[in-house]
Amino acid sequence: MSEKTNPIKLIGPFLLCALVAAPGVAEALGAWKPEPVIGALAGGIAIVAAAFMLGWVGEAAELDLAGGLAVGLLAIVTILPEYVVSVYFAYAAGTDPSMVEYASANVTGANRLLLGFGWPVMALLGYLALRKKAKAKGEAKPKHFGIVLEDEARTDLGFLVIASAIALVIPFSGSLHILLGIALVIIFVAYLWRQSHAEREEPELEGTAAVIGSLSKWNRRAFILVIFLIAAAIILACAEPFANNLVAAGEVLHVDKYLLVQWLAPLASEAPEFALAIIFAAKGKPNMGLAVLLSSKVNQWTALAGSLPIAFVVGGGAAAIPMDARQSEEFLLTAAQTIMGVALLLGLRLGARASITLFVLFAAAFFIPDPAIRTIFAIVYFIVGAVMLVINRKYLRETLAAPFKLPKRLSL
Repeated sequence: MSEKTNPIKLIGPFLLCALVAAPGVAEALGAWKPEPVIGALAGGIAIVAAAFMLGWVGEAAELDLAGGLAVGLLAIVTILPEYVVSVYFAYAAGTDPSMVEYASANVTGANRLLLGFGWPVMALLGYLALRKKAKAKGEAKPKHFGIVLEDEARTDLGFLVIASAIALVIPFSGSLHILLGIALVIIFVAYLWRQSHAEREEPELEGTAAVIGSLSKWNRRAFILVIFLIAAAIILACAEPFANNLVAAGEVLHVDKYLLVQWLAPLASEAPEFALAIIFAAKGKPNMGLAVLLSSKVNQWTALAGSLPIAFVVGGGAAAIPMDARQSEEFLLTAAQTIMGVALLLGLRLGARASITLFVLFAAAFFIPDPAIRTIFAIVYFIVGAVMLVINRKYLRETLAAPFKLPKRLSL
């Protein structure tokens, strides 16, 4: 430990997270048997606490892991809680047909929450932070509401287009086949490889991650490894009871169980991502916050979605997860929203109108969950996306080519 490292600042946040996670862990170990609603809350809180622990050490790990290894670790760490919950449902569905309908719920909910809520919030918080900063300096307020991304973001957008084109097979075929899942995972691996060779600046650590980064090299690495194992163990232990309690809580509360799985699980698992992005936005760096959420979107729409049929097969299921009408509509809606989001960002700027459009359509679909009108919302997304593709058509070719371009330092 370096002289500048305060042990209380280092250990305190993790002890607090462990304390908060204790009831969920006790439930997972069979030492406590609460009612489903309380059990779901305890498990969800434990997963949130563990996810924050993973987020902190994952950021600090950027100091020690260069290139693709660092990118790969952070990409997996940020969505590990979502992996565990979604994969559990898919695995259980292999032998329990009643779980099939929940296999896709967390994936579609997490993706739409990230894009429809997360992106507009970044734009709003970034604008407010810049206004506050300008006021403190006695400068003029920002004239335009919006976030401008760097050119490298085109790689993320290009991969999202490819993944969405493949994902459209799901609603039209009525199943999520293992070959399609493998294709999405391969796309994710290609994305990691491409991003690992992009030029990257020295990481700017904040808060707890910065305290970890102040440790000497080997102390830091040992600390990161121990915390990673503890947090991963908490998530793995709590995933099954949390998932089962969510379903049971729906019956107790007389609430649609599918909707509980679709929205409550992502709220728990995505808390660290949103927290990190909000920190960037609050510090006047909304472009970095949006970049975090954009990268997470690629991870969710490729590796997370692709892992479902693989888990289903391992759990004893057939070569494809059967999708009923509701699940097919959810995938169609998610793919349509993704395509519209990419179309809005082709100019590498998320402005006021784009932010409002994303949020209003997301909120409307959220508060009107009737499966019968899901297709209508999807059509609206496709229409808006098509209009924006025409408006931003000059950027389309460059964006589609971005995933296949070698970084300059690798070009021959």
